[in-house]
Amino acid sequence: MASAAPPPVKRYRRESKESAESDAEDDDKYVPYVPVKERKKQQLLKMGRIVQLTAEASNVGKSSSENEHDEENAEEAWGRKFNISLLDQHTELKKIAEAKKISAVEKQLKEEEKILESVAEKKALMGVAELAKGIQYEDPIKTSWKPPRYILARADVSHEKVRERMRILVDGENVPPPICTFREMKFPKSILAGLEKRNIRKPSPIQVQGIPAVLAGRDLIGIAFTGSGKTLVFVLPIVMFSLEQEIRLPFMAKEGPYGLIICPSRELAKQTFDIVQYYCQHLQQAGMPEIRSALAIGGVPVNEALAVIQQGCHIMVATPGRLMDMLDKKLVKLDVCRYLCMDEADRMIDMGFEEDVRTIFSYFKGQRQTLLFSATMPKKIQNFAKSALVKPVTINVGRAGAASMNVTQDVEYVKQEAKVVYLLDCLQKTPPPVLIFAEKKQDVDAIHEYLLMKGVEAVAIHGGKDQEERYRSVEGFRTQEKDVLVATDVASKGLDFPDVQHVINYDMPDDIENYVHRIGRTGRSGSKGLATTFINKATEQYVLLDLKHLLLEAKQKVPPFLAELCSETEQYADLGDGCSYCGGLGHRITECPKLEAIQSKQASNIGRRDYLSNTAADY
Repeated sequence: MASAAPPPVKRYRRESKESAESDAEDDDKYVPYVPVKERKKQQLLKMGRIVQLTAEASNVGKSSSENEHDEENAEEAWGRKFNISLLDQHTELKKIAEAKKISAVEKQLKEEEKILESVAEKKALMGVAELAKGIQYEDPIKTSWKPPRYILARADVSHEKVRERMRILVDGENVPPPICTFREMKFPKSILAGLEKRNIRKPSPIQVQGIPAVLAGRDLIGIAFTGSGKTLVFVLPIVMFSLEQEIRLPFMAKEGPYGLIICPSRELAKQTFDIVQYYCQHLQQAGMPEIRSALAIGGVPVNEALAVIQQGCHIMVATPGRLMDMLDKKLVKLDVCRYLCMDEADRMIDMGFEEDVRTIFSYFKGQRQTLLFSATMPKKIQNFAKSALVKPVTINVGRAGAASMNVTQDVEYVKQEAKVVYLLDCLQKTPPPVLIFAEKKQDVDAIHEYLLMKGVEAVAIHGGKDQEERYRSVEGFRTQEKDVLVATDVASKGLDFPDVQHVINYDMPDDIENYVHRIGRTGRSGSKGLATTFINKATEQYVLLDLKHLLLEAKQKVPPFLAELCSETEQYADLGDGCSYCGGLGHRITECPKLEAIQSKQASNIGRRDYLSNTAADY
């Protein structure tokens, strides 16, 4: 049988405007049949486009909050508008989520910038006279020192390779080249012999870049982990500058100082003074002129410093309080001072010495070379400090506020009442000497008494003890006559005890920067160290979060009770160096408890000014 003929294909006229026009020309043109499902799909696609265009047009006049609301509903609405595969929907929704995430990060960064601007000091860190007269120095101080010609002749690429190898980050205009040996830095043989005696054969990363920058007369912000040799970066150049001045024109009676070094604590000032004297004596033994240095700190008779000033002083090492007192009484003048170094600069400003520093600046009679050094320096302090510097060079070895990688950090949960007894077990972890830190003076005394009762050779220092006793304790511990030193944070900043293998934190400090300084008393100059920290329910959560992130950064073991903690701003942890106000890694500036406490204190003091107090100088 012959197969049945196929039914005739129905043809419909085009219904668009174009087809209507074409039909007018040729009435016989038709389009093929389109199934109902296909026609509906095309209609939905058209409607989707129209709805999208309408939404975009309506968004033009909307407020930002309305737009945000629309964005939130975009994911649900999107699926209804477009009749496409689930895989394509998933891809598109993923893109929307990513875009939202980026916008949230941008929003967070903008908010942080605003807060940092609002808390930034509006008044520059300069002397009153300079601010009043609008004096601004354009160029750094010029010195007679120049790097060797063959180092200057090297291409910038080779200098960058040295910095990259040593993990040195630099910022600034015309940064002097890094120099990898003390001999190439043009130090005399007597200084090189002094370094050799102390077993210092080659410069550390901060010294490789820092010493040439200081010798070239540049203002400097030096940031490097504890025990990296920052002291030599400012001590060796000032000794050389003073020697040059003395050879050219000897210092007369009551003249000087030419260089001023300010330290936040008496112990650190004494340690720095001893280092200055060590290298000055080496120069003198080699037949060079005498370089006189004075120590001006509280708790020591002022006559000792005055005796040096009477002869003519080249270098003065001082704490802010005693220096302010001497300047106020005109016992010392800074007329010829051209070199100022602030060691542990951020701690000094944080400790409330900011106004004192500003006042000290006003005693200078001309341009000075200013150097700021610390292991921890948040952005807030860096930005503030730059106002006092002329075309500064910022040298960063590692992250500002990072813990030394040479220190193994153990964090242990110990109940408050069991702490003192558990100390004896902790002391068994390493041979002496061991350093124990506590927040309160009464805790220091209690631990000291307990250890003496148990037959441990221990000494203690805190702000309540007289200076002579503090000296004896520190020297006894340094010379290893005593096995244990118990201290508050007066011993945490800058003090160098080369053989300390173990630091115990009896309690966790309120500030993560203090923790970094404390554990930095061990693992110095490339050696290994151990830090044990006791924590319990009394420790604030924000400090524990900062500690957790610090341990993660240093690739240390994080105990389970710390690993479980997480904050609201944990998602922004990878944005940068944590809080730009206090340097903590576990929170952002938007949640900074330190900033919140300061703002609350300022708010509570409004309208309560004591007009008869000695601080109310304006009245």
